[in-house]
Amino acid sequence: MTESPVRLTELSRSICGKVAIVTGAASGMGRATAQLFADEGALVVVADLGIDRVGAQVEEIRAAHGDGAALGVVCDVADHDQLKALVSSTIEWGGGIDVVVNNAGVSLATSAFQPEDDFESNWARTLEVNLTAHARLIRLAIPHLSASGAGRVVNIASTEAIVTTAGLAAYAATKAGVVGLTKSFAVELGRHGVTVNCICPGPIDTGMTAEIDAESKEKYARRRVPLRRYGSPEEVAHMTLNLCLPSASFVNGAAIPVDGGMSIRHT
Repeated sequence: MTESPVRLTELSRSICGKVAIVTGAASGMGRATAQLFADEGALVVVADLGIDRVGAQVEEIRAAHGDGAALGVVCDVADHDQLKALVSSTIEWGGGIDVVVNNAGVSLATSAFQPEDDFESNWARTLEVNLTAHARLIRLAIPHLSASGAGRVVNIASTEAIVTTAGLAAYAATKAGVVGLTKSFAVELGRHGVTVNCICPGPIDTGMTAEIDAESKEKYARRRVPLRRYGSPEEVAHMTLNLCLPSASFVNGAAIPVDGGMSIRHT
């Protein structure tokens, strides 16, 4: 009988049994994150708009990992009361919160030249979903993340916080805001044993980029991305997972681009 090898290290790379909330979890990067966390043994709370979309994601996870692997919560993150209900449902189901992934987001046109009513409504909605909701959910989860002993928050920002696109002023402003929020909360929550980090995805194949035709995507990737392609949602999800591992205990306040090198390319 072969003996198990002796481990030479102490820090764990497992999130098995951890309770994780993922917002915007029914599609794109959120869906990939929820599925990856479930694959790694976490108990995943799937939060998103639409009972059918949420139900389909939960059913898929449960089919692979059992009925206790996921909880679905229909939630508009722009609604403070619904965020409170999300946290309450999570505690009732999982008994605590170890991880919060603020992934939900919208990209609405906010041009300097569009009609005032359109700009005002799109600006307000974008700020509520992309930035204010992040702050609210983190604040609501703080007592539980602190009690976890290894609480993790990952906010999904964007390379639009670094380089930006015309006509998306609110999106760019909120993503830059997410980076600032991440750093501020990282400083404040570190003493409570909670790390707060963010990821800045670049060009990723998601619903937000689905309307861009394949030829335009290929040209953009060849011109701007050193890896010469768009990324996949799962590639972003793996970086999110890395930041949530117990072994990531000294990573705090980081803003990590996952963009194939796009944001560092000058020519």
